[in-house]
Amino acid sequence: MTDTPVPAVELRITISDTEPAIWRQLVLPESATLEDLHEAIQAAFGWNNAHLYVFYGTEPSGRRRAIGVLDDDSPEGAESAGEVGLIELFNPASPGESAFEYEYDFGDSWTHQIDVIGAAELPADTFLCTGGAMRGPVEDSGGVHGYANVVRVLGDPNHPEHRDAVSWFETVTGEKATGFDASAFDLEGVNTALDRLARRLWAKPPTPEDRNEVLAPVLWLLREAAPDGLDLTSAGWLKPAIIKRMMTELNWDDDWFGSGRNEVNIPHVMDLRGQLQRWKLLRKSKNKLLLTPLGRGVVQDPSALWDFVADRLASPDTPADDVVMRLLVHWELTGTEPEWKTIDEVVRSELTFRGFVMKDGNGGIPLDLARDLYLDVRRPLGLLALWGSRMWEGPEPKLSDAGIKFLLDVQRRLDASQR
Repeated sequence: MTDTPVPAVELRITISDTEPAIWRQLVLPESATLEDLHEAIQAAFGWNNAHLYVFYGTEPSGRRRAIGVLDDDSPEGAESAGEVGLIELFNPASPGESAFEYEYDFGDSWTHQIDVIGAAELPADTFLCTGGAMRGPVEDSGGVHGYANVVRVLGDPNHPEHRDAVSWFETVTGEKATGFDASAFDLEGVNTALDRLARRLWAKPPTPEDRNEVLAPVLWLLREAAPDGLDLTSAGWLKPAIIKRMMTELNWDDDWFGSGRNEVNIPHVMDLRGQLQRWKLLRKSKNKLLLTPLGRGVVQDPSALWDFVADRLASPDTPADDVVMRLLVHWELTGTEPEWKTIDEVVRSELTFRGFVMKDGNGGIPLDLARDLYLDVRRPLGLLALWGSRMWEGPEPKLSDAGIKFLLDVQRRLDASQR
């Protein structure tokens, strides 16, 4: 992204029939497509992008158009939103013009009225929110009237449906119901989501520097094992001197590991070595850690290693792993990972929705099994430098641009496997 200003348009987007009005004011480049606007609306209102959508608008010439995702449920004559420019439906120099409508989720029918505020300027490849009110509605809450009922029931501990509403809300949103505030509007949070979206939509192809950054832990251990292998302790662990050098050269913050330098005391290092062995890049032989033929083929070729790791992550061992990997990649790219306390419920809910049941057919998927599955699938992602050069960057680490490029590649491979 660059700070060079480009022509832009400012739009006010209001969810119809909400009281008080739920609205956002967004600035987008004139070069954006309606698909880009759809993504921006999803991020700005906190939607999950889980349903179909359509834009309805009228060209200056008077022609009525329906533009969205081309699907069997799309209106007759609908056009693809990715092929229609944002300003084809209105004149940015006409403030106050009622431009068009956006409908999301044809079941709940969330209609958004989009009005032109006027022409603007914006740094290239960015989105901006300049104002708004109220938090976005809860997904699948039954439209305007259904959501109003959710707000009422959640706010009344004495309501007979309160407990069920709390359980439903926490499963659907991944948030704790005690923190729900329908009137809350977080401008900074919306712009953080829009920044993440812009970095994802306009990500450039990975550079050699990107590959070296993301793969740094993997490359470090593979290169240390080349060409003659790494000596292990008599118990089969990496030697403390190697671990100390690894943590220093990779700029890993080791405060939380304690004073020990034994591999068994440092799960992250042990997981990295174990994962490279499972991927058959390394092998143990006579108290040495050696490169396999596959490892020798990629150790000096970060481009080939990038493709290999992305492909392995996009090829989970089981269908359940596949579902969870898709969830994790989506959460990381959109910044929507549920709160830790609700992750097991959300994972279980998604698996149940996808039709997974226990082999014995008795009861639902246990919460501890859902959490273990989440941790197992997430572990390989944690071995890559997706959040920059350090292992951790605070309680909510921000994906680096290189990390976004890598996860977009994994997501593309996951999507391709479904076709």
